Amino acid sequence: MTLLSPAELRLLDHVAAAPMLGQVQDWAAINSGSRNLDGLAQMADRLADAFAVLPGDIRLVEAVPVESVAPDGQVQTITHGRHLHLSVRPQAPIRLLLTGHMDTVFPVDHPFQQQNWLEPGILNGPGVADMKGGIAVMLAALTALETSDAIATLGYDVVVNSDEEVGSPSSAALLRQAAQGKIAAFTYEPALPDGTLAGARAGSGNFSIIVTGRSAHAGRNPDEGRNALLAAADLALRLKAGSGTGFSCNPAKIDGGGPNNVVPDHAVLRVNFRPKTPQDELIARALIDTAMAAVAREHDVSLHLHGGFGRPSKPMDEKAKRLFGLVKQCGADLGLSIGWRDTGGVCDGNNIAACGVPVVDTMGVRGGSIHSDAEFLLTDSLAERARLSALTLWRIAQSRFDPGRDT
Repeated sequence: MTLLSPAELRLLDHVAAAPMLGQVQDWAAINSGSRNLDGLAQMADRLADAFAVLPGDIRLVEAVPVESVAPDGQVQTITHGRHLHLSVRPQAPIRLLLTGHMDTVFPVDHPFQQQNWLEPGILNGPGVADMKGGIAVMLAALTALETSDAIATLGYDVVVNSDEEVGSPSSAALLRQAAQGKIAAFTYEPALPDGTLAGARAGSGNFSIIVTGRSAHAGRNPDEGRNALLAAADLALRLKAGSGTGFSCNPAKIDGGGPNNVVPDHAVLRVNFRPKTPQDELIARALIDTAMAAVAREHDVSLHLHGGFGRPSKPMDEKAKRLFGLVKQCGADLGLSIGWRDTGGVCDGNNIAACGVPVVDTMGVRGGSIHSDAEFLLTDSLAERARLSALTLWRIAQSRFDPGRDT
């Protein structure tokens, strides 16, 4: 354990004064489901006001239009909310990227809209851990950092997007742009309740496969039909059977079908893949191509593939190990035991790592049961994790992190 310097102690004192719990409760009272554009607009404005305490250029970036396949197989344009982008001291010699997301998985008509104290120190509510608590932690750490001598050497970009929970399709380019020239990055997804961080992550690909067959009467001339629903089901089974140790496959939904007396001529298969490595991603894509060709031939249907691997796999390379090591040491100096483990979950950390930037992507609060109505935040982790972030950022500003080169 390293004794904290007077400058570090002053920094940590500033962190403790941040109004994080009030911010979390205020923000969690706004429904900002990924498709709730009104709620996202309100949330974006609220965050812009909150982050205005920091210097630099802050703007709300209009989302790039994204194509999506409707249940009827038509390709349509989906609109997303604005993304917050703050740039502070872009000419500084040491530059970082910090990211978060304002959207949640709970739409405006979901029954889970209210906050509830499960017991003292445990707050249940939509997005309190994932990740409105994380945004509050990030802001508190940066606000404290601006009171220190770190500002002489450190610049940073902040991106808080509105579409992370649906794969960041409209913010992926903004994330890539913001990652350029950064020595390291931090994303404020929640840690596990015991504080464990996510290490290596699998990648993720989401696909919609449109199947077009031929309709016919189910009793009078069924053999003249080409059953799109049956072909989609066959394809789902082939893709699932083809997955193995390198990647998983989850056929999630088939849209289509109709009256019992009609051979269905239309179906859409929704499927997710989780490759562990870039090579596994190539193998998964080859499986998709092979299975689609076989189904098209054997069922005499046409197929159209829509989607892609939007989250590259995130390995624990040498640069990442060094960054995790710095966070671990900062934690130890604060009396925290910091560990990590690999996970199949994905986030914007995947996209950032693919840019060659080492990233720790679970710097947010301790909490659990995310993506369910049991989601909870351990409120004592707000100050704890903000102190961890502030100390880590300050030490990077003091040139105490060298990403080096991958071996």
